[in-house]
Amino acid sequence: MKVRVLVRLKPGILDVQGAAVKRALMGLGFTDVADLRVGKVIEVELEAPTAAQARARADEMCRRLLANPLLEEYTIE
Repeated sequence: MKVRVLVRLKPGILDVQGAAVKRALMGLGFTDVADLRVGKVIEVELEAPTAAQARARADEMCRRLLANPLLEEYTIE
């Protein structure tokens, strides 16, 4: 079963990479960009009998390694 984890900085945490991408887009003429945040997508193929078990396993992975709970939040799809 494949799960997709979306990890992004929590609101209020400075997104340096997002600011750099926004500046670059503005420099290319995309002046209508009001805000931009950069995150990461992690796709994991799990051997789990049910979707609920795959989701629980992915949640454990996020808590232990994939996301920094002090700075980041995550969602599992």
